[in-house]
Amino acid sequence: MAFGRSSHRPRPVSPVTLKLLVAGGFGVGKTTLVGAVSEIRPLRTEETLSEAGRPVDDVDGVEGKTTTTVAMDFGRITLREDLVLYLFGTPGQDRFWFLWDELAQGALGAVVLADTRRLADSFAAVDYFERRGIPFTVAVNCFEGADRFPAETVRAALDLDPEVPLMMCDARDRESVKEVLVAVVEHALNRATLLREPAVN
Repeated sequence: MAFGRSSHRPRPVSPVTLKLLVAGGFGVGKTTLVGAVSEIRPLRTEETLSEAGRPVDDVDGVEGKTTTTVAMDFGRITLREDLVLYLFGTPGQDRFWFLWDELAQGALGAVVLADTRRLADSFAAVDYFERRGIPFTVAVNCFEGADRFPAETVRAALDLDPEVPLMMCDARDRESVKEVLVAVVEHALNRATLLREPAVN
């Protein structure tokens, strides 16, 4: 047996990988958010808006939008050496919602991206995650030219439960998006801890 300093180096840490969804209405900035924070080139499934889709694609308030996500956006970010997030952006239009159930499988939590110009478009995503018991955080994308409202006003308009985090963000800014993702992970883990704790008689 040899004495002295061991020549064995510590084994590298295998990172925990978590799946998060990025959801919200049409044109709210989901593709932009995933692209802003992803450390790999994001996978995008965008198609050009066509005349055929005009009757079903409501572009009121987002008239400059020329493309739409038809399946998903995908990106990855390493928050710490031992924590990697996989981001799946959902399509925003009603006709692609059948994909949400597939994308939601195995998700730890979700971001519901909201636009104060079209706040009603967020209801479907909020309702989806509430009904399935998936923890989520609402992130209000602060577009240039959009009206700004206090967080409590937005919370009341969306009829959110008090424990649902709500924050302002800029979907184009990496640090702003990272703060949102950290909030989602913390909220999901806190809720999982509460569910595991035995009820006090």
